[in-house]
Amino acid sequence: QVPLKPGRSLMDWIRLTKSGKDLTGLKGRLIEVTEDELSKHNKKEDCWICIRGFVYNVTPYMEYHPGGEDELMKAAGTDGTDLFDQVHRWVNYESMLKECLVGRMAVKPIAAPKGELIHVLIILCITISGVQGLPLNGQPAVQSAASSIIILFSFFVKYIFFSLLYFLFYSYDWFQTDSLITIVIYTKQKDMNAELVIVDCQDKQLRGEIIIDDHSYLVEVDLDHAVSEDVAVTIAEKVGKVEIILNKKDNIHWKMLGQPREGHNTFIKRTDRGLFCRQCKLVSKTEVTHDTKLFCLMLPKGTHLCVPTGQHVYLKQIIAGTEVVKPYTPVLPFLPLDFQEPPRHDGVHIYLMIKIYSHGLFTQALDHLQIGDYISVSNPEGNFKKSQVQTSEDLLLLAGGTGFTPMVKLLNFALTEVSSVRTVKLIFFNKTEDDILWRNQLEQLALKDERFEVQFILSQPSKDWVGKQGNISSSLLSEFVKRSRRDSKVLICICGPTPFTEQGVQ
Repeated sequence: QVPLKPGRSLMDWIRLTKSGKDLTGLKGRLIEVTEDELSKHNKKEDCWICIRGFVYNVTPYMEYHPGGEDELMKAAGTDGTDLFDQVHRWVNYESMLKECLVGRMAVKPIAAPKGELIHVLIILCITISGVQGLPLNGQPAVQSAASSIIILFSFFVKYIFFSLLYFLFYSYDWFQTDSLITIVIYTKQKDMNAELVIVDCQDKQLRGEIIIDDHSYLVEVDLDHAVSEDVAVTIAEKVGKVEIILNKKDNIHWKMLGQPREGHNTFIKRTDRGLFCRQCKLVSKTEVTHDTKLFCLMLPKGTHLCVPTGQHVYLKQIIAGTEVVKPYTPVLPFLPLDFQEPPRHDGVHIYLMIKIYSHGLFTQALDHLQIGDYISVSNPEGNFKKSQVQTSEDLLLLAGGTGFTPMVKLLNFALTEVSSVRTVKLIFFNKTEDDILWRNQLEQLALKDERFEVQFILSQPSKDWVGKQGNISSSLLSEFVKRSRRDSKVLICICGPTPFTEQGVQ
């Protein structure tokens, strides 16, 4: 993020969108935009961007964009969908930019001549099947009709094979007793665990999602009859079988599980699913520092959700009629000092350590929530793999401010469950002593476990500060970033404000 000019906050942008001012320059008209027309609007003073087939005039939004003008300009005059998804797929751009909508991208149909359609299909199948590569010396290769038919047939055999493979590996069934409904999902996924299963059952709607790397399998139905709020999930880890157990409200025989919803029985990339949220109740707010609080949220009774180490969730709120979404990494309620066995997830609460900014629209709204109020919480997202830690011997954590939050579960996981780890070192950068999160807990942990070391570094210390001071730099890090042995395997994790992270990576 970059510092915004005064009067360019999110609230200021919301006010502008509701002012009635023409932000597109088209006086309310919606037009069909060709690629050629889109490409002409590629300057800061005239910038159009396409996202998922819709074109927006983001020129008036330039000064309000938290990531800065340069980030928006990377997609100026082009289709910015991929770039948008890489940076912040979670943002509800339709709500944020609805007054900037220019229109829809024109679709240019490409029709092959009828006589060549079969030839094109055969060549396509030949290429896909891998039997024929690129033509030699730029000359088209010639296939006999018989060989082309054989290759076409082999392509369809492959298609049928992989379709069957999908159904064999990702399928579901259900059965019932007088009081229970059990949905069984067969994944054939080794090492299936509770973190890979997300279940939401509310108001006769069941949604069960199984995470397999960057894809997910979804069972989503409107149940035939009502069930109670209690949901149980059992997992046979070695064979990858997942059971979702529901309690019938009435002891009647179900003729069917229910009506399938749009995403039911699909196996697709997680990024194509979109955000799914549920309403969580705020049960407590605890002061951590002068401007940071620990929020405890309670999941609904019909939800099974465990946020994996290194992953985050999104909080969603409607502020002044606009949907605002922000990512936060769940933490533990405290740092355990006894590592005899892994802490058990209670399956009920999510803890978030959030810094309240005096001019932050979203965090101010969070801070004004009362105990008992509700907020939307998304499914977990993120690409961090525990295996990165499990193969490491030295774990170095570089945190700036609330960039400490992803380190909490990571620190606990490394000291609790990774036998190969010999040293865990946290280098924690803050402005002042008052900004240090969980300082006492970290110091107690360093005394309790000889594998752990913490180093606090301040950029604006008081006169009484006797520790290290300064900003992140190669000279400062060289004092602390060292191996426990000459050939030890090292993993360095870094999180903080963008300039801090970029400088740290360098």
